[in-house]
Amino acid sequence: MSRQPGGNRQISLVASLVESLFSRRGLEDKRREYRAWLFWEEVVGPQVAARAKPVRIREGILEVRVDHPVWMQQLQLLKPKILAKLNSRLGEDVIRDLFFRRGGQKTDPQPLPDQPTKPDWHAVQLSEEEFREVREIVNSVADPELRQSLEQLMTRQKRLDHARHQDA
Repeated sequence: MSRQPGGNRQISLVASLVESLFSRRGLEDKRREYRAWLFWEEVVGPQVAARAKPVRIREGILEVRVDHPVWMQQLQLLKPKILAKLNSRLGEDVIRDLFFRRGGQKTDPQPLPDQPTKPDWHAVQLSEEEFREVREIVNSVADPELRQSLEQLMTRQKRLDHARHQDA
């Protein structure tokens, strides 16, 4: 897989721009805190991460929603280790404490039987002309990975647009 020359430099420029924007707006501390989301599964492992998800941070306290009381008790016992690993991964003591709250993972309510269901946009078929239109747009992108990702994105968007129009 080839990369376009200068791609890493562009990513670095965007990253520094975003960091500068956060700093100017006084959000640097929040940015450091919310990086905990990036490392949560790595720190606790996939089995725990499937049962416990971070939901918010307030004043250095990471609130974690846990789907079962037994898991809450286990996590309470592991709290010092989790805190140490998380702050180590963050590179500084950003998270002061963990607060475990009982509650299943939020899911969308199922539609009532008498309500019409929305069409599944994944099943929407595009015409050959629509595929050709997308390919013409993305052909100017030199990087093959980026071109493929952009083609997938635009195809999905067209399917979603079709599904929305069918709903109206």
